Amino acid sequence: MTPLSFLVTSLAAAILCALLIVLLRPLLAKYALARPNARSSHKIPTPQGGGVAVIAAAIAAVMSSSQFTGFRIDAGLLMMFAATVFIAGVGAIDDLRPIPVVPRLLLQAIAVGVVLASLPKGFQLFGFLPFWGERALLLIAGLWFVNLVNFMDGLDWMTVAEIVPIAACLSLLGLSGYLQGNATMIAVALGGAMIGFAPFNRPVAKLFLGDVGSLPIGLLAGWCLLQLAGGGHLAAALLLPLYYLADATITLFRRLGNGEEVWIAHRSHFYQRATDNGFTVMRVVTEVFALNIALAILAAITVYTQSATTDATALALGCIMVTLVLIRFSRPRAKS
Repeated sequence: MTPLSFLVTSLAAAILCALLIVLLRPLLAKYALARPNARSSHKIPTPQGGGVAVIAAAIAAVMSSSQFTGFRIDAGLLMMFAATVFIAGVGAIDDLRPIPVVPRLLLQAIAVGVVLASLPKGFQLFGFLPFWGERALLLIAGLWFVNLVNFMDGLDWMTVAEIVPIAACLSLLGLSGYLQGNATMIAVALGGAMIGFAPFNRPVAKLFLGDVGSLPIGLLAGWCLLQLAGGGHLAAALLLPLYYLADATITLFRRLGNGEEVWIAHRSHFYQRATDNGFTVMRVVTEVFALNIALAILAAITVYTQSATTDATALALGCIMVTLVLIRFSRPRAKS
């Protein structure tokens, strides 16, 4: 795979995504309006379902790029895409008619389970754990990652500000030979598709991803990060989504501690509190994007140096940077 093939795949995904959105948006505006609720940052009904175009464009770009790149479409990748389409379908139904919590989680768990089943035989991150124990942990972690991407998709451009830096870093690592080919091509295509979606989601958004987009995006990104971790780069796999992990996880435990029903829509994530504290939407997503670029740089450093000391230092620095942003978002913005 060459830089040119990466560029062509990314550009094709971006263009296809944008074209699909133009074609689908009238239909989404008629049948898939997201009406403001307790979680919403928007004030008027806005079409959702743009994730259909993102996922379709990403998968199509990967499949078609196999014709001019060196990577092979194998059974594992086809299982991955089947799980992606399945969880997108679950999200689409939930967008139109909310599914109760337990069956929704069970359906999502099926998709995550299929992804884990697609892993190469003997794939294991931690040799000190029994195989079944690690798979159980990965199932829980995958289910959480899919949902936290959904939880964090509550602000215009937020998912773009998160996924594009992650995809860009994974693509560069793949180009350098540190990430296997299938994961690299998915990262390239997903990043391109998100760029194609970005103009329609720019504040004030004319279109949302919907669960049909956020859930499969979480599945694809999570799988790519798992491949990175499986290649011996666990620190990088943790650093890249660290802001999402921190915001969503801290918010979950805080709500549990307060005795809240965590499955009910809310506005208590740090990025949501930031808009209540005087930050504009553009300011929030700009700061998150800048933070993610910094985290991506730290992640790349850990991969290129392959040093335990560097891993620990980078993780510490990443945690400090994320903590400072979370504290900043949780406090009223000083008036200039």
